[in-house]
Amino acid sequence: MKKLSVLDKIIFVCNSLAATGLLLSYLLAFIPPKSFPLLSVLSLGVPVLILINILFLAYWLIKFKRQFLLSLIVLLIGYNYVFSLFQFSETINTSEEELSIMSYNVRMYNQYDWTDEEHIPEKIVSFIQENDPDVLLTQEHTVDVTNLKEIYPYHFVHRKNKNSEFGMAIFSKYPMLNKGSLDFPHDGNNNAIFADLKIKNDTLRIFNVHFQSLNVKPEIKDLKDEDSKKLVGRIGQGFSMQQEQAETLKKKVDSTTYKTIISGDFNNTAFSYIYEYLKGSEYTDAFLQAGAGFGKSFQLSYFPLRIDFMLIDKSLQINSYSSFNKELSDHYPIMTRIKI
Repeated sequence: MKKLSVLDKIIFVCNSLAATGLLLSYLLAFIPPKSFPLLSVLSLGVPVLILINILFLAYWLIKFKRQFLLSLIVLLIGYNYVFSLFQFSETINTSEEELSIMSYNVRMYNQYDWTDEEHIPEKIVSFIQENDPDVLLTQEHTVDVTNLKEIYPYHFVHRKNKNSEFGMAIFSKYPMLNKGSLDFPHDGNNNAIFADLKIKNDTLRIFNVHFQSLNVKPEIKDLKDEDSKKLVGRIGQGFSMQQEQAETLKKKVDSTTYKTIISGDFNNTAFSYIYEYLKGSEYTDAFLQAGAGFGKSFQLSYFPLRIDFMLIDKSLQINSYSSFNKELSDHYPIMTRIKI
């Protein structure tokens, strides 16, 4: 520190704060939000803290200063978090028989005209047909606005109650032996549904989930206009509701004897409690296994946000993972292929 200029000393103090913040944030994925709702809000800043520490690391390396060790050590401690943010190379396996699964939050097929682009339902269906997934999971699905039931012989479309604006859907080329809904107890449309698919001589249970929204307007101008205390409080409450929903889902998952896939819109990041809680040691994040880049799944102009996931039973081989830059909703569709 003595040999540093005044400017570099100030920079190192900022570096120390960012490194400490990142180190503490590693723990947030293991702290139930209901215990410390406001603290859990900090998990949303993990991607930014990672990038800031990478910039500090690069700065000190360029200047040939040993202060680079601070951010390097903190990043190495949380290397799993770093790779949750970005994958450097795509892994593609092939097998003669594959099952392709697509998850897509379709934003009610533009029912409320969030975009001026015309014929959104037809374009979404055209995109789905073009990629031809064997199983399609949709969130914010409005009933009967598409012909997907004509494309897929087996389907389960469900709304929690008659007043729900939208629901969830599972479409399949394979027979459904059983299907059901968890009907989360909270008010609103968020929910999880499942279907048991007969695939050759095996049965696979697929959960389609849509956890509680944090109700954050993503544009910077909207965030500036928002009252900060109300915003943080609302996000903390949303995290607590997500925890309760994830616990409801986990009970159902743990009672399942079939190989299982959990997929859908988590409305949270890979640094969150609910992600770590559901993934545990039994599931593989398909993006981490076979994806590339940031795996962006939500339209956010200033940051590549991944909030849609496919957690695959570790007994299943993941052949590929894709995130499609298709701006027909506020979410991008994701798809994985597994060996059957």
